[in-house]
Amino acid sequence: MKLAVVGGGSTYTPELIDGFARLRDTLPIEELVLVDPAADRLDLVGGLARRIFAKQDHAGRITTTTDIDAGVADADAVLLQLRVGGQAARNKDETWPLECGCVGQETTGAGGLAKALRTVPVVLDIAERVRRANPDAWIIDFTNPVGIVTRALLQAGHKAVGLCNVAIGFQRKFARLLDVNPSEVHLDHVGLNHLTWELGVRLGGPDGENVLPKLLAEHGDAIADDLRMPRQVVDRLGVVPSYYLRYFYSHDEVVRELGTKPSRAAEVAAMEKELLAMYGDPTLDEKPELLAKRGGAFYSEAAVDLAASLLGNGGSPVQVVNTYNNGTLPFLPDDAVIEVQARVGHDGATPLAVPALDPLYAGLIAHVTAYEDLALEAALRGGRDRVFKALLAHPLIGQYEYAEGLTDRLIAHNREHLAWA
Repeated sequence: MKLAVVGGGSTYTPELIDGFARLRDTLPIEELVLVDPAADRLDLVGGLARRIFAKQDHAGRITTTTDIDAGVADADAVLLQLRVGGQAARNKDETWPLECGCVGQETTGAGGLAKALRTVPVVLDIAERVRRANPDAWIIDFTNPVGIVTRALLQAGHKAVGLCNVAIGFQRKFARLLDVNPSEVHLDHVGLNHLTWELGVRLGGPDGENVLPKLLAEHGDAIADDLRMPRQVVDRLGVVPSYYLRYFYSHDEVVRELGTKPSRAAEVAAMEKELLAMYGDPTLDEKPELLAKRGGAFYSEAAVDLAASLLGNGGSPVQVVNTYNNGTLPFLPDDAVIEVQARVGHDGATPLAVPALDPLYAGLIAHVTAYEDLALEAALRGGRDRVFKALLAHPLIGQYEYAEGLTDRLIAHNREHLAWA
């Protein structure tokens, strides 16, 4: 089995490598190719990756290349974890929206749209190369904004599934609180990527006992603290919203907060510099503890599970993924991409049935889906007017004056990445 990781020079990658090494019985990789245009980073990450495999006695071969076509040739699955423009572009995404009084974040709001516009054309080009190399290869997309990118891939006819680590993070957190094995915890996880709610937490399987009320009663303070939301808000909802709902439920508070401290991109850039220095140490043969602060916790376990299921090597039969709606949420079009529990196998992902949603959740899902429609149109076809309409449609913006100012700033800060600008 051959896997390729596009964006393999990311500081995330050792997390992925550690999972591949530990879970080799689930996903028996014979060849792993790390692909990245940044040769210097690739050498550091590739060296550490080989040492991790060697320490854990993994027999698989790890190679590196800056050539996408060479890297994906004959791959059975390709993982996408790229960041067009790097942390410098992310830093802009997190700062210029604040000038208009709007949240600056890399996956939602105006910053999220900027990332989508930079990313979708690049991902589609890579996907075409994968299809030419092996039409049967699966593409697993971890590249944000996952929902929009996955929809672009699916609409172009690629064999693709989107992946996020939010659900597995909740699963592991709830398992610790309940003192059970994570495999016993199943989530009623519903929504769009980075716009989800845990409507239930079930033990033993998708139809098991819902222990969410017990979790909120006994551990509500800890859960609310992790979400950075007031306990009374979580109690009133009676569900667990993802951390990203804070941008919607506490928008103005978050804007004020972001204006008083360095951007997350600046923090990550400093962290990456330190991590890369560590990766260059020839004695380091395991992922460093600092990597846990970088983000992407449990990404490797989720990626291994998904790849194993798609490639017919086992894996969990039910996983939380991003895939076509196909009637699962009746108020959305079939070709919307949703993030829910799905049955996953060699034919792809089929969402499980979802009970009728409270309008509190359904309304916001529908609103953001409408924005994502317009965002994808702007990413595929370009044009100032399409960018403006997408921004005006976003529930975190929604005012003509804001949308005008944000459109000008988005184009000015991303001109080098926009072929039409």
